[in-house]
Amino acid sequence: MKYWIGMILACCALTASAKDFLIVASRPNDLHVIDLAARKVVHTYRIPGHGIASTISVAPDGKVAYVLTDRNESISGIDLDSGKQVFRADMSYANVRVKSMFSIAVSQDGKHLYVYELPTRLKADEYQVMHTRIAVYDTADGVGAKPRHEFPAPRRIGLLAPTSDGRLMALGWDVYLFNTATGAIDKTFPLRNWKRKGFGEPDILDFWPQYEQAHMMSTPYYVPRTDVDPKSPEAVKLGIMTFDLDTDSMAVTEVGNADAGLFTSVVNPVNKHEVFAVMNQLYKIDLAARKVVQRARVHRTYYAINISSDGKELYLGGASSFIAVYDAQTLQKKAEIPMPGESDQGASSLRIVRR
Repeated sequence: MKYWIGMILACCALTASAKDFLIVASRPNDLHVIDLAARKVVHTYRIPGHGIASTISVAPDGKVAYVLTDRNESISGIDLDSGKQVFRADMSYANVRVKSMFSIAVSQDGKHLYVYELPTRLKADEYQVMHTRIAVYDTADGVGAKPRHEFPAPRRIGLLAPTSDGRLMALGWDVYLFNTATGAIDKTFPLRNWKRKGFGEPDILDFWPQYEQAHMMSTPYYVPRTDVDPKSPEAVKLGIMTFDLDTDSMAVTEVGNADAGLFTSVVNPVNKHEVFAVMNQLYKIDLAARKVVQRARVHRTYYAINISSDGKELYLGGASSFIAVYDAQTLQKKAEIPMPGESDQGASSLRIVRR
């Protein structure tokens, strides 16, 4: 009995002492680990390969970051404590060039890496476009890893996210739920092909994954109304699509008129009805009330947004040489965390780990 009480107290102490770290990449091909409480970069690691890193997916234990790099043709797994490359998958082979347009994800048990691939066969006099697919790697295979299996996937996939039951959500023109063992699409959630009375086709641009805090993927979308005057302010609506990775359920919610552009959004892990979104403005959105409840001007364009584990701070980045820290309640700027050498993040992911 004393043993178990001691174990419980030890676990509680470890949880209480854990901190949030932000994982981000910047030019030329560096991966950074940022201590958010200290407001500083604590590690910078050079990623093997060429070209700025883009999408980052971190193992659930927070130890290894898998980074899409080498002009989107390779995935490098970097140990976040040592900087050592512990995993490497070079997707191109022979006369087949394989790229991934931002879509990689680690399974929630950390054992598998899913990669959406776009292969092209380079012939002497033509490029032969091959069928798009999802490749499944075992993370234990280390450097030189090859796919354990592959399965076909629709074109135009921009984002992958693992579900709690071992399946894989893929965001494209519609949202697909894959059985990762068989490769079958278990369910399709219509987006572009929805049949909603009074609405046209929604428009989405999102390849920045930040679902790890609330276990919910979210994205802004814009949709025309077909039952109002095209010149009306109500003619195009702003909405938020959410996909719950624990329940495999999707929801779409219009929250106002489309009077500003937004790139990415993140769900508050403490209050899942609250969503924050950013591009040239910072929005706080109440999904239950179906409205934007607060907005603030930001000093530049930000591509990506993430949130602290306690829901109190927001982190804005992408296309700049710093991470901006904002208060989630007031939407006031609190701090800036500079990148080493004032390096630009481009379209890098912003991922939170708690360690």
